[in-house]
Formats: sequence, structure tokens, C-alpha cells
Amino acid sequence: MTDPINVLLIGAGEINFGSVEGPWNHTLRLERILGARLRVIALIDVDGARAKAAIDAKLASPASSAYANCKVYPTVAEAARALLPDVPHLVIVGAPPFARGTDIPGRDLELQLVNAFPRCALFVEKPVSSGPEDACWRVAEVLAKNGSIVGVGYMLRYLKAVQMINEWARKLAWWDKTRSGGPIVEQATHFCDLSRYFGGDVQLNSVVAHSVQHHEAPGQLRAKRFDEEVIPPENRLPRLTSATWKYKDGAVGNLTHVIALHGNTYDTEFEVYADGYKFKLVDPYSTPKLYIRRPGKEQEEVHTFVDDDPFHTELATFVDVVEDAIKTYELTWAIRRASETAAKTYM
Repeated sequence: MTDPINVLLIGAGEINFGSVEGPWNHTLRLERILGARLRVIALIDVDGARAKAAIDAKLASPASSAYANCKVYPTVAEAARALLPDVPHLVIVGAPPFARGTDIPGRDLELQLVNAFPRCALFVEKPVSSGPEDACWRVAEVLAKNGSIVGVGYMLRYLKAVQMINEWARKLAWWDKTRSGGPIVEQATHFCDLSRYFGGDVQLNSVVAHSVQHHEAPGQLRAKRFDEEVIPPENRLPRLTSATWKYKDGAVGNLTHVIALHGNTYDTEFEVYADGYKFKLVDPYSTPKLYIRRPGKEQEEVHTFVDDDPFHTELATFVDVVEDAIKTYELTWAIRRASETAAKTYM
């Protein structure tokens, strides 16, 4: 990704530009994250002198190029009039809470921003407001209807220690099928999806499945590393699920999912059989290997895929689609402006 990211800053105070009293400094983090892609197009603050001082300090810093064209405005309305059609992709709302989070005129920064820049993402500092709670919910409803991407600055959620606690809590929740959905719905879903990717839609009334339940002799596990007694018996997970089904096009599928192995790694395989062919995908979560047996041959080919990150490819594909859609949007506006300009010459 090399395209510049237009950022609009609201507030020239400590949360955006730092302080000796604490670690807050959003602009410094943006500089580190975006590097040369960062393009701060405007700073909004009612205190023009303070805002100019903040930008002057940035212009004297190693990140000066990001602020080279930054202008200072006292209000969102004035910024919108001056900036259009150059719009922000991201707005950092670092103004005090009395100025935001409500639909009360003068305390409605989010609504002003949505009206001025409908497609921009908003990162709002905590707390969301110091106004009435019901007004906050009305603002949230407007943002949801607009499809706005909104983040709130509760940064402690992102501490590695907090994520470790969360991981433990999620582990316990995973073993409760009323919370996780169970091993087939939550985990084996990847392989059910792959089966449909190759086999097509399933005749759902053909599905036959059996399981080993937690209370049965083969379901006694020695290495759970948590206390399953805190989970009601009726909510505990089956240890094994085996299913077969018929696809609408006539093929047959089957799935076996087991909760039994020790350690931290999965043991996963996915097989596809066709006339003369056998494809076996092994270890798709780590370093995938694909074994292929071709017609007329008994010896299998082995293909190893190193550094193939499906999460990266999945997200990159999504981002590419979003960026491609934006480029189409830009083209439509270019055509509209060109046609309007041309129309004036006919008058």
C-alpha cells in the first residue's frame, strides 16, 4: 500500500500532540504507523494560536512532510468549505468530551463531520461524551445508518496483558457450546466451507451425524487445562463428531472432528477425490502441503507452500476491492465534473 492517507485532526491539545504528563500522542503514533503515507490536511481548533504552534512544531520535526500542506480552521464547516473536494479518509477527534457525542447544537462534532465528510472514518477519544446518555445513543444510530467506521480510544483493551486475559476467557467460553456454538459451528466451519467450495450446495436433509459426548467413556479427557465443572453438563462439548452428507450435484461429503490431541497445534487434513485424482491438503493452518495423485500414476506429488498467509490474502483482497470501489467512485465524479464544466460552455 503506497497511496497517501488524508487525516483531519480535531483538537490541538495533549491527546493529539503529546504532553510531559502522560503517554498520549496520537500524531506520533500515526507517523509511526503510516510513515510517508501520512498526509495531515487540516487541524481544527478554536484556539488558532495553539493550533498554529502545534503544526509549527511538527514542521520542525522529522515528520514535517506529513504536515507540509496542513491548514488550521476554527470549525468543521469552514474546513469542509476549504478542503472539498480533497476529503479526509480518517478524522481523529481529540476535542474535549463536552464538544462531542450528542445531537445538541455546538456539542455534536460527530454529526457535523458525518454531514461534511460522509465517507470518512472517525476515531473518537474517550469518553464518547460528557452529555446525556440518550443523546449518545441517537448519535450512534446516525453513525450506524451512515455506515461510518468508528473507533473509540479505550486503548487499554489492546494491551498484550489484557489480550492474554481475554484469550483465557475465550478459551473457557469456547468449551461452552451455548457461547461458542460448538466445535463444528465455530471451528470445523472452515472445512465445511471448503467442502462447499468444491462440492457445491448440500442436500441438508441428507446429513447424518454421530458424536461422542463428554460423559461417555471415550469422552474422558486428561489434559483440558481448565475446570470444565464450571460449565453446565448440557452445555459441554462433544469430543468427536462424525458426519456424512450428499451434495445436490450427487457427490458425497464427510467430516470427522475430534477434540483429543495434546499440545498447541492442530492436525488437519482435507481431501478431494475425483476420477483418477486425489488431492490431500495437510496442515492448512501452518505450512500447507498439497499431495496430488494423478490419473495413471500411483506416486503422489508433494507441493509445500511456505509463507502462504490466508488471513493476509483474505484481508488484502477485501482492501483491494474497497480501494477499487473508491477509484470507481472517483471516476464517476470526474465524469460528472467534466460534463458539468462542458455544459457551461454550451450556455
